[in-house]
Amino acid sequence: MKLKDSYFYTLREDARDEDSASGNLLVKAGFIKKTSAGVYIMLPLGLRVQNKIEDIIRKHMNAAGAQEVKMPALIAAEYYEDSGRMKGFGPSIFKLKDRNNKDMVLGPTHEELFAYAAKSMIKSYKNMPFNLYQFQTKFRDEPRARFGLVRVKEFVMKDAYSFDADEKGLDLSYKKMFDAYKASFDEMGIDYRIVKADTGVMGGLLSEEFQAIAPLGEDTVIYCEGCDYSSNLEVAKTIRPFKHKQKQHLPIEKVETPHCETIEAVAKFLHMNLKDTVKALLMNVDGELVVFFTNGDRELNESKALKLLGGQELNFADDELIAKSNAVPGYCGPLNLNCKVVIDEEVLEMSNFCCGANEKGYHYINVNVEDIRYDLVGDIVNAKDGDLCPNCGKPLKFTKGIEVGNTFKLGTKYSKAMGLQYADVENKLQDVWMGSYGIGLGRTMAAIVEQSHDDKGIIWPDNIAPYKVIILVMSSKDEIQTKLGNELYDKLNAMGIECILDDRDERPGVKFNDAELIGIPYRITVGKKAAEGIVEFKTRTGEKTEELSLEQLYETLNNL
Repeated sequence: MKLKDSYFYTLREDARDEDSASGNLLVKAGFIKKTSAGVYIMLPLGLRVQNKIEDIIRKHMNAAGAQEVKMPALIAAEYYEDSGRMKGFGPSIFKLKDRNNKDMVLGPTHEELFAYAAKSMIKSYKNMPFNLYQFQTKFRDEPRARFGLVRVKEFVMKDAYSFDADEKGLDLSYKKMFDAYKASFDEMGIDYRIVKADTGVMGGLLSEEFQAIAPLGEDTVIYCEGCDYSSNLEVAKTIRPFKHKQKQHLPIEKVETPHCETIEAVAKFLHMNLKDTVKALLMNVDGELVVFFTNGDRELNESKALKLLGGQELNFADDELIAKSNAVPGYCGPLNLNCKVVIDEEVLEMSNFCCGANEKGYHYINVNVEDIRYDLVGDIVNAKDGDLCPNCGKPLKFTKGIEVGNTFKLGTKYSKAMGLQYADVENKLQDVWMGSYGIGLGRTMAAIVEQSHDDKGIIWPDNIAPYKVIILVMSSKDEIQTKLGNELYDKLNAMGIECILDDRDERPGVKFNDAELIGIPYRITVGKKAAEGIVEFKTRTGEKTEELSLEQLYETLNNL
């Protein structure tokens, strides 16, 4: 690409409305451009990077025996109604009608259509196993689009779906995809961890995520350095590093706690340790008021809470819903509460604790489990720093991650819903076993930039960079420099080396800054010694610039 006659621009200032390093750098370097919240144009340089990522994934998917297809993005809503997922997606699914008033959606994911396609193939156990995959645009109406390409409303995903006759076959197909994902991310040079995760709206038997380690990551990744345990915060089991000491039960007392509407304020007012208190969270679970009680220094884990209740959606309860009970916000407790009550399992171990009295300005002290009524008990809180590994008992470590890939053992959930069956060896109908596997291309691009940049710009790995080499002609008005720059450009292209020729009529400083900003791995500078056949060579991360003859340059590039 010769910049003088190409679509190429960079920004001199940081992007105003980007809240991540990757979003800012990709916009500033002219790889992407925002059109609205969560929607981006993939510009020429950005598309080249995305295509490189796609090619790596495609190579490993094909090697694993998967076949590529292309599903429509515009899908009849009935497919999601049949699978029961229309309600699960809620307002995040884009809905529309065609001119015949038929309900349509913009596909958020494609399990249903792949199951539909598989029905044309699968009649007998002899028709399996097989795996289909695609690179397709997905649409999800994110309530808070942010972090550049990390959380968007429109994005390209590589999704694959395996079809097997039984669980044993699914296990084999799953491992093939799992290994293909590891090979793909390893080839891209991404620092990642594989964690157990919540199956969420996808459902199924197992979910694992490939989390690219990055400070801005929305997911909390928990891992153990003593063993191979790792998990997403959503599903990590809480193993506390201590046991509550059982005390002789004291008589319950109601005490005045004026203006203390948080458990922290109550503990401070009563001179108590926060660990000796129980706090309430008043939540709306599928339209029903549910009050969750946890230790005062713990946070409610919404995924665990929903799973325990078998619910679909959880939000904070509003005043109208709370008014149907005797709960008093800020002073709510589990004694004589006339609504559904769920307690964390740690509360069972506590004694003489403090909690709300369901009366404004008052709390109880010296409350014990036998004093309260509850409907369910379970692990409903987040693991936190200092908690122990459920496998080996060593302290857990916490970091942030960007989910770049996920794998699901769906089991027979979608085949049952879509009527996807086969005849077994005894000619009896059985449900097909499915797996689902996804990689977000934009998220992967963002994760690479988050992990690989400096104060000058992006640092692309060689195999992901839009071009391998950039040639800078210091003076476009110097005929000798211009001639050598073009000769180098033609020579490198003939060698199969993707390169950029910066032949713009710009100051040298602008060219140097742009070369570092866009992150091209190798830089050749054609300057005052062009007449001698001498150029300068530098790597993107190197501190020194070398003077090389053309022969030395070609040898260096060949070695690299």
